[in-house]
Amino acid sequence: MLRFLVKKLLLAVGTLVTVSVLTFGLFFAVPNNPAELMCGNGKVCSPERLEMIERRMGLDVPVVQQYGTFMKGIFVGRTVGQGEAARDCPRPCLGFSFRNDEPVSRIVGRTLPVTLSLVAGAAVVWLLIGVSVGMISALRRGTVFDRMAVGFSLVGASMPILLFGPLLLIVFVYETGWLSYPRYVPITENPVAWASAMILPWLALGFLNSASYARLSRAQMLETLTEDFVRTARAKGLPRSKVYGRHALRAAITPIVTIAGLDLGTYLGGTVITETIFGFTGLGKASLNAAINLDMPVVMATVLLAAVFIVVANVVVDALYAVIDPRVRLG
Repeated sequence: MLRFLVKKLLLAVGTLVTVSVLTFGLFFAVPNNPAELMCGNGKVCSPERLEMIERRMGLDVPVVQQYGTFMKGIFVGRTVGQGEAARDCPRPCLGFSFRNDEPVSRIVGRTLPVTLSLVAGAAVVWLLIGVSVGMISALRRGTVFDRMAVGFSLVGASMPILLFGPLLLIVFVYETGWLSYPRYVPITENPVAWASAMILPWLALGFLNSASYARLSRAQMLETLTEDFVRTARAKGLPRSKVYGRHALRAAITPIVTIAGLDLGTYLGGTVITETIFGFTGLGKASLNAAINLDMPVVMATVLLAAVFIVVANVVVDALYAVIDPRVRLG
């Protein structure tokens, strides 16, 4: 088990290093002069202005040295710029925004909790509803519940969040007035206000994803129920709760764990559409604004953070696989 996890961790580290090199090269090595982006759209900087910007942002050294300094700053901090333009950047240092000269780590620290709050609650919704509906539907195949579950999954899978999100706002905010318009409040300030503001985003993102999980769970459970080990368990006279819960569910849940891990990693990298619909400024909205404004340090930081989430999610999924199905450790 330990050897299996060490192998996966080393692979994850190698993946992150590769992503960091490619991302840094894309955003800082490919452009002719990143300092020109700080002059604004359509403006032309004087040579003196460009030199000052390069010195202040640490762009006046070779690209390889810039990359090494950038990676060092993430773990131990660094000094950005030289001479009079030098500024301390404590760890984890992700540089400074090209647009407002704000530390990128501060931008991430302000927007990441919004995305974490949104995704965590939505994940609970889609896993509880989707997996439960799918499993029960498979066990009651051909019944009215099964037909309703199939219809639910079809409706949810075919409805875009661009339609479902505004529909929730119209029904619960504008027409009935049951809820106020969502306004993010940190959970540390007011947990009740935080939860009430996240209800609609949780329902929007969670409901649509639960439809896909219901279909997947139903298909996996139906396939598992036809396996020989399930028939053997039934032939031995084991109670239905043990046959379905201990044997069938354990085998059917492994693909769902994989999809759930990948979905969580992807959504933690940013839920642009959901954040935009409900007026939240999370990691996805911040990365979109940075891309529009050509704010490369912010874009690079969000890309690296998204890669970290996805890679970590894969490692966690592999570890859960090894616990659920010991045969994986032999791979």
